[in-house]
Amino acid sequence: MDLLRRARDLEAKLAGTLDRTVGGLVRPAAREPLEIVHAIVEAAQAEIQASGRGRRVFPYNTIAVTVLAPSRDARARLEAVLAADPPLRDRILARLGSAACHVDALEVTVTYENKPRKQWRSPEFHIAFARLDRPVSSDPSADAPPRIELTVLHGTAERRTYTLPASARLDLGRCAAVRDSRHRLIRTNHVAFLERAGEVNQSVSRRHAHISYEALARCFRVHDDGSEHGTGIVRDGRTLAVPRGTRGVRLESGDEIVLGDARVRVRFV
Repeated sequence: MDLLRRARDLEAKLAGTLDRTVGGLVRPAAREPLEIVHAIVEAAQAEIQASGRGRRVFPYNTIAVTVLAPSRDARARLEAVLAADPPLRDRILARLGSAACHVDALEVTVTYENKPRKQWRSPEFHIAFARLDRPVSSDPSADAPPRIELTVLHGTAERRTYTLPASARLDLGRCAAVRDSRHRLIRTNHVAFLERAGEVNQSVSRRHAHISYEALARCFRVHDDGSEHGTGIVRDGRTLAVPRGTRGVRLESGDEIVLGDARVRVRFV
């Protein structure tokens, strides 16, 4: 009987070892980018709160999404889906609206990491929700539109520093005057990188990006205009991609706008 019991114990240990080995080798298949987008939207919907009398509210106005992109190819696939029409922000707003929860203002930013962090609830992405309120000031000058200061850090432009008033559109690109094949003026860049001034400047498209000002939210946003080498923002050591064809990304004082290989620092005056 002892020999039989020992044989059974040995068999159970071997079976357990085999199960652990197979479990370590066979992992759940990674989700496709569109599946990740749907999961992010569902996570936002899960934050809806009941406010009484049958009403529902979304308690946040800022969503920071960090997505796992272990390789350039993975990031390119994710960016293509996240920037597709409709963009992530519109998908979230549509889902909230379908749940009878209407949101007036919502800021959605997306960053990428090559490794997941410990605090992530999902192995493929992490979401941080927050509600940011603009402080009320008794200073009348605080209601005046701000000015934006753009300093060229990398690359050669017509000037090193530009101080510009809040405007509906401030264009950034290579050459001051951009013309079509028939030599018709189609755009004038407020921040103009020189045409022939090295490889850094050549990475800046003639119609690279623009900055807009939203008076109601009192904020500047940067938009990519279909540039060849892309637009991004460096903030606190992280790079935020600016997908083309979207509402752009909200700027903060101290950000660095990446235009191809060129860089421009932002400061609000």
